Amino acid sequence: MTDRPPRSGLAAVSAALLAMSRHLEVRDVLKTIVASARELLDAEYAALGVPDDHGGFAQFVVDGVSEEQWKAIGPLPRQHGILAAMLREAKTERLADVRKDPRFEGWPAAHPEMSDFLGLPIRDDDETIGALFLANKRCPKPAEGRCGFTEDDEALLGILAQHAAIALTNARLYERSREFTIAEERSRLAHELHDAVSQKLFSLRLTAQAAATLVDRDPDRAKGELQQVAVLAAEAVDELRAAVVELRPAALDEDGLVHTLRTHVQVLDRAHSAHVTFESRGIRALPAAQEEAMLRVAQEALHNALRHSGAGHVAVSLVRRGQGALLTVTDDGKGFDPRSIRRAGRHLGLVSMRDRSSGIGGSLTIQSAPGKGTTIELEVPGG
Repeated sequence: MTDRPPRSGLAAVSAALLAMSRHLEVRDVLKTIVASARELLDAEYAALGVPDDHGGFAQFVVDGVSEEQWKAIGPLPRQHGILAAMLREAKTERLADVRKDPRFEGWPAAHPEMSDFLGLPIRDDDETIGALFLANKRCPKPAEGRCGFTEDDEALLGILAQHAAIALTNARLYERSREFTIAEERSRLAHELHDAVSQKLFSLRLTAQAAATLVDRDPDRAKGELQQVAVLAAEAVDELRAAVVELRPAALDEDGLVHTLRTHVQVLDRAHSAHVTFESRGIRALPAAQEEAMLRVAQEALHNALRHSGAGHVAVSLVRRGQGALLTVTDDGKGFDPRSIRRAGRHLGLVSMRDRSSGIGGSLTIQSAPGKGTTIELEVPGG
């Protein structure tokens, strides 16, 4: 973080709270809380620790310490001394010189020198979910000596901590829901791929048995059956490889939306009798939340088409639309009456699709008629 003159008053608090609300990933929220606290109280150093269940910290984020210095400091701290007291007693600590406190147990050689200290727990009801630390309050008049943290600083940090608890809890819930969605999708794909591989292996077994009965009385036909065994075995291997690739954790962050969706479509095309295709044009990177929503809507639409519509062909397209993108999933299946959408909505996951669309400022349209197939479009605004 680049040092700059501290903002003060309501504008500074508002800026800090807005910054925390912009992020959904836990790590990003932690970094934003620490940076906001350090700037708001004009401190040299800030840190935030999330405790684990083993006397240490599951995560520990710092601000004001260079990456090289942080690496030199070594392993994450344990819950001892003042840190342990804050987490155990859920009590704010404001010290003129942390080094003179009887609970102080020293720090690694590469650790920066700290004196005045302000720390308080971040709590969600009765649970302490983190601890926020600040050190070395900058004095407006250095010549007069270090000024230290004040009661006003403590009160301000208390307000920030209350909102930090909300932001951190929301981020945790978001990540858990995301993990659940990924696990649910992987389970669904596992079932589909299991069916496809099982069919291949069943065919392979029958063909091998046929070849065995023909070896003595019709060697030429037996040879043909064995050649078919080889083909089926190769196809089964391909299906198993597809299963291994697809059932890895979702790689949206690493591979991007186009590659992830293309891979998903290719696996479904192998796993189902329907022909599933994918095309994309002009797509550029979108905000992470929009890419995830588009992927989940596409997956839900594909699941509906392949499991419920009886389609012979399902087409997925992803094209650039202004600064954003347009996702289209079209099938030639049996379709449904849009007037019955309230009854069909939850069964077909349409409510979930609409929720995902509205959550990112997107626009979802569904066109269908009995015997006419279904087209689902999601347009997102981009960043």
